[in-house]
Amino acid sequence: MIFKDLLLKNKGAVLDKWFHLILGTYPADTSKFMRQEKDRFVNPVGHTLIESTEALYEGLLQGMDADQLARHLEKIIQIRSIQDFSPSQAVVIIPLLKKTLREEIKRSGIEIDQVMEEWFDLESRIDQLSLVAFDIYTKYREKIYEIRINEIKKEKEKAFKLLERTGMTSIKP
Repeated sequence: MIFKDLLLKNKGAVLDKWFHLILGTYPADTSKFMRQEKDRFVNPVGHTLIESTEALYEGLLQGMDADQLARHLEKIIQIRSIQDFSPSQAVVIIPLLKKTLREEIKRSGIEIDQVMEEWFDLESRIDQLSLVAFDIYTKYREKIYEIRINEIKKEKEKAFKLLERTGMTSIKP
């Protein structure tokens, strides 16, 4: 229980560090804006990051299952799937949590041997969350491509109808 108590006690520091690591994945000007702007309506992405990372962190510590955690994770990954990130860059937020937690353990002075079983359990759950994040990313990217394909089909149909009306072609789509 030492481990969980430590992570709960230092929740604010862990979340702040994790948030700043996530911001480091964005371009400097975007990162600066998200760091400084606190209004949820002016900075909805930053607000969602803060809100969702806190819910994820608390859920992990409370032992929520992957499906429950996925609801919080989905908000972040949905945003990152439409941004200019590769798949690995979009889901890197989860490994960044592991990095943050390792640093917190080191900073606390607790020997990893004292909390190894709890750490391995939490690390395993975080790894599982990484896989869920990739599934979520894939789902949203597929939706984006489907929308693009449908838009292209509609434009093609419009173009053929316009050509037919002008009598330039008798080809049907």
